[in-house]
Amino acid sequence: MKSMGPLSRAALSLATLVLTATSAVAAPITIQDDRGHTVTLPDVPRRIVSLLPSLTETICELGDCAKVVGVDRFSNFPASVQKLPRLGGLDDTSIEALVALKPDVVVAGVSARVIDRLEGLGLRVVALEPKSMNDVQRVLGKMGRLLGKEDDARRLWNRVDGHIAQSAATLPPAARGLSVYYEVDAGPYGAGTASFMGEILARLGARNIIPAELGPFPKLNPEFIVRADPQVIMVGQRNAAGLPQRPGWSAIRAVKQQRICVWVPAESDVLVRPGPRMSEAAALMARCLREAAQGPVAWPTTPFNAPPGGMR
Repeated sequence: MKSMGPLSRAALSLATLVLTATSAVAAPITIQDDRGHTVTLPDVPRRIVSLLPSLTETICELGDCAKVVGVDRFSNFPASVQKLPRLGGLDDTSIEALVALKPDVVVAGVSARVIDRLEGLGLRVVALEPKSMNDVQRVLGKMGRLLGKEDDARRLWNRVDGHIAQSAATLPPAARGLSVYYEVDAGPYGAGTASFMGEILARLGARNIIPAELGPFPKLNPEFIVRADPQVIMVGQRNAAGLPQRPGWSAIRAVKQQRICVWVPAESDVLVRPGPRMSEAAALMARCLREAAQGPVAWPTTPFNAPPGGMR
């Protein structure tokens, strides 16, 4: 057998490098989503539709905002996504407009009713819906894998976790141990100990009046809240109006002592989204506890002007 000359060996080496690089770029990506479904993509997606604000924020925080070609109506951060096609909400997603965007993948919450129809049209859908801090860490990992940025996702989680610890460390002793009721929506629905909000409160040293066994976001009997007599109430501006006048609520310590923290819409967006801005959520809750420990908490002076939202 004739030995290869220098040029032949160089050509073979170049071909090997090209094949290696090509196989590395085109390696399939397989993810098991929160439905237990296995989704396989031939490569890192270049066109993404996001139908959940926390997932939109995660994609952008991982540096791939330019790949997002369409979002749900509630995705509003960062500001750049507000220029993208808005495709509706949980119940009224525009299928035709979404398909026209030709996404490589659609990321959505498990509760999105459009998933079956999209998959029936041949679209790949990854359904992820974090409710606890462990869920957020897991979803960050899955999104990192989807985007080919697993190391970045780990660093992002470590940064978020570290900032929450910093917020806890800034609280004075008087702000620790306060009993808290966090209302996430009218009903009333509260943030339980098992929710990511409840877990942040626990890390800040607060005592949640809603036990873990009631679930992350249970609907509560108003009498339960009155009997629990929280020292602090946290609530969005949409649901704050008339809260002190609810039957029996005038006897609650938080109401009597005016220790009600009312979140303006931009703050509510941060607080209800289990994603990369959880460190900001912890800072907001810490501010509330600090102010409540000192006395009455001032309500926002600007009128509520945000569209209906909810847990996103």
